[in-house]
Amino acid sequence: MEKLSSNSVPAVLLPALAVAGTVFTWSSSFAAIGYALREIEPLPLASIRFAIAAILAIAWIAWRRPNSFLRRDYATLALSGLLGIAAYNILLNSGQATVSAGAAGFIVNTQPLFMVLLAVLFLKESFSRWSWVGTLLGFTGVAVIAAGQPGGLSFGTGSTLIVLAAACAAAYSTLQRPLFKRAKTLDVTAFVIIAGAIALIPWLPAGFSQALNARPDTLLMVLFLAIGPGIIGQSCWTYALKNFGAARAGQFLYLIPPCSVGMAWLLLGEVPQGNTILGGALALGGVVVVNSWGRR
Repeated sequence: MEKLSSNSVPAVLLPALAVAGTVFTWSSSFAAIGYALREIEPLPLASIRFAIAAILAIAWIAWRRPNSFLRRDYATLALSGLLGIAAYNILLNSGQATVSAGAAGFIVNTQPLFMVLLAVLFLKESFSRWSWVGTLLGFTGVAVIAAGQPGGLSFGTGSTLIVLAAACAAAYSTLQRPLFKRAKTLDVTAFVIIAGAIALIPWLPAGFSQALNARPDTLLMVLFLAIGPGIIGQSCWTYALKNFGAARAGQFLYLIPPCSVGMAWLLLGEVPQGNTILGGALALGGVVVVNSWGRR
């Protein structure tokens, strides 16, 4: 049997570690938000988190000095930050004030279903029979999950806010896609984080005030949310995409919802309900159907 060369080991190990870093940071974010919400209100939490992240993003831009953006791209970056950072985190944090972290992880990861619907509505892409089946299955799963949460899916409840957060994430992903043709992924991400942080400035004083009065473990969660899911998670995801390709790397994202349930159990003591397990399986199944048979 041939031995692996010293160069081939990093070629195999580093992409695997990148995938693990992505899944860990992104799945942990729901439990971390739930933990931080014990002492910091939803909107101030979003603001202080991205104020910290924006400092790192500004440092990145200052070092990189990207010049590949067109003038019109900055309007897209601003709108992406408004939807994908500010609106998404306001809705998600507000929703998680009443919805369990594990349930939130499953609901948010219906984002691909919204992306397909947006492609049909605005890009005039075809919608196959399997796409309809997958979408119906996915949203049935969301309804089952919501049935076990306070208020169900009635307007204004935590579950509906998280559904809207998923829709914002889908719009954000669709909006910024054309930018990647001429700009580096991390450059786009940095500008989007800065734009989102600016939109969240009205809640920054309250964020600082509540953070100063919070326990050290809560502050660690805020710091993790600022650096982990956004900076580390996005960097790992970019590396994984380059090495595995979008189709193969995308399959690993199916690990995030069940991992978010496990992290919520470990960190918050949230024992998953039957509704969350059943609804999560349906929602995840719908996403798989849409992204496999629905694209044929």
